Amino acid sequence: MSVKIKLKRIGKIHVPQYRIVIADSRAARNGRSIEEIGYYYPKQDPSFIEVNSDRVQHWLKVGAQPTEPVMVLLKITGDWQKFKGLPGAEGTLKVAAPKPTRRAGYDAAVADSDSARVTLDADRDAAKAKLATPVVVATPEPAAPVAEAAPEPVAESAPVEAEAVEAVAEVAAEEVASDSEPTA
Repeated sequence: MSVKIKLKRIGKIHVPQYRIVIADSRAARNGRSIEEIGYYYPKQDPSFIEVNSDRVQHWLKVGAQPTEPVMVLLKITGDWQKFKGLPGAEGTLKVAAPKPTRRAGYDAAVADSDSARVTLDADRDAAKAKLATPVVVATPEPAAPVAEAAPEPVAESAPVEAEAVEAVAEVAAEEVASDSEPTA
């Protein structure tokens, strides 16, 4: 019996996902398999490749032949180089950066709000200190005394203002008197 290491397609129409399986070479692509040894999700960025390296080495030693796509995946993971004794057994597999946990995001938001609060407190204290400091205005001293001009008399404007105030008072008194008279 000839054994192949091949890809078994699973997943939706536009979202292919594959299992790396050991199967009889005469079996259908998605037919019965002997063993599943890994996963391959090409739509993720970077592509997700997970292979059980011990089982791959076992099946390669007993004569299983990988298909072309599986051979490319095994070269990426470094399993093919390890089997052949070639340099580069560490592979070139790219691993996605770990996602931050919700707790880490929450802690970062709390730290930002605390630092913003400290900044606001510092700004408020600086504004209070600025208002508390006296403003000193430097005025130049006169070089020589200048003769002061005598103020002009303003006696005439004062009686005019007094007459205007008396007129307003008389009008107000007449209105009060007319309001208090009974109407028949």
